[in-house]
Amino acid sequence: MSETIRTGGCQCGAVRFRIRGELGRASICHCRMCQKAFGGFFGPLVTVPRERLEWTREEPSYFQSSVNIARGFCKQCGTPLTYRYPQGIDIAIGAFDDRDNLMPRIQVNYSARLPWVEEIFDQPHRNDAEDAMRQESIISFQHPDHDTENWPRQGLKL
Repeated sequence: MSETIRTGGCQCGAVRFRIRGELGRASICHCRMCQKAFGGFFGPLVTVPRERLEWTREEPSYFQSSVNIARGFCKQCGTPLTYRYPQGIDIAIGAFDDRDNLMPRIQVNYSARLPWVEEIFDQPHRNDAEDAMRQESIISFQHPDHDTENWPRQGLKL
């Protein structure tokens, strides 16, 4: 039986990680600090055993957001990456290359959620063809999911 290996990193590719073995709890946190740290409605995180986490390029920079919490981010592009606390570390779900099976199983600090957050996915959807037309004109400088041997740091047509 082969060992599970997961990879991920920031938007520009300066910070990359590899995790061997199983992950812990996937969650979303509604606290105000997570809202601000992620610039979003909540913080989607999954617990990772520290001894199985390897930074394969640069390590994140950290901001001490409270007495016990340090939040890791890429100093180059600003991508939020980690939630480090005395007992462990969580990694942002969106930073993983493969995210399909990292659905959060619990919501924490639920009372701090935005009152409309449960309704946002019931809103009308724009036609995918319209989005595809817009994507045709974008030249992306974002690191692709998964490492490649000679990844060029130049614009990639999406």
